[in-house]
Amino acid sequence: QVQLVESGGRLVQAGDSLKLSCAVSGRSVGTHAMGWFRQAPGKERDFVAAINRDASTAYVDSVSGRFTISRDNAKNMVYLQMNNLEPADTAVYYCAARQWGVYSRNYQFYDGWGQGVQVTVSS
Repeated sequence: QVQLVESGGRLVQAGDSLKLSCAVSGRSVGTHAMGWFRQAPGKERDFVAAINRDASTAYVDSVSGRFTISRDNAKNMVYLQMNNLEPADTAVYYCAARQWGVYSRNYQFYDGWGQGVQVTVSS
C-alpha cells in the first residue's frame, strides 16, 4: 500500500519561495506518475503539477513558470518548488500517486494521497 507524507508548508509573504516535499513508500516515484494538488476552503481539489514516469512534467496554467515539480528516485521523494508565491496560491497542498506512468488532472484517478500541508501566502 502506498503511503505519502508531505512536509514544508507554512506561512509566507507574497513573492516568497517555498519547497514542499513528499516522502513516498510502497511505490516507486521513478516508475509511476506523481502529482500535486491543492484545495482552498470551500473549493474542489485542483490539479497543480505532475511528473510522469518518463520525467515529463505538466502544470496548471496559473503556476506555469513559477512552480517546478521534481523527484529523487534514490530517495523516493517528490518535490514542488514554488516561487513568486501569490495569495491565490493559499491552500492545502496534497501529494498524490497513480498506479500508472502517465498523469491525470483528475484527482479521482489517483489512489494514494498524503495528509496535506497548509500553505498560506499573505499579501
